[in-house]
Amino acid sequence: MSREQFNFHYSFRIRYSEVDAQGIVFNAHYLTFFDTAMTEYLRHINYDYVNEVKEKNEDFHTVKTLVEYKAPIYFDQIIDVCLKVKKIGNSSLTFYIEIHPKDEDNCLASGEVIWVNSDQESHKSSPLSDSIKDKINLLEKIY
Repeated sequence: MSREQFNFHYSFRIRYSEVDAQGIVFNAHYLTFFDTAMTEYLRHINYDYVNEVKEKNEDFHTVKTLVEYKAPIYFDQIIDVCLKVKKIGNSSLTFYIEIHPKDEDNCLASGEVIWVNSDQESHKSSPLSDSIKDKINLLEKIY
């Protein structure tokens, strides 16, 4: 996917603690990059995550993660984690994510994360609020 197809990205500089003995980013850190970008995405669309959790006693559970490694990422490299919501379900959000070198188009990694909105007492799925769906749609034009 081309970078221009994403309406949001979050930049990182790779720290020494994130690379392994081969001098490339250790595989587990990719999900941390994804998660941080997803949190920043919610902030970007002005979704008040903390208050929503408190008021509704609902939170997102991660039910699927996928990472495809395409090329190495190195210490001190600046990357853009490009993110879009690919699908809004009744209770779920599907994020599609790509990592690119800063301001470049070649994809270093891609992946998917699915969140399900869940009641925190029963741990059963709960419909997404109109608030989050509307805020996402303003940016993504999904429906």
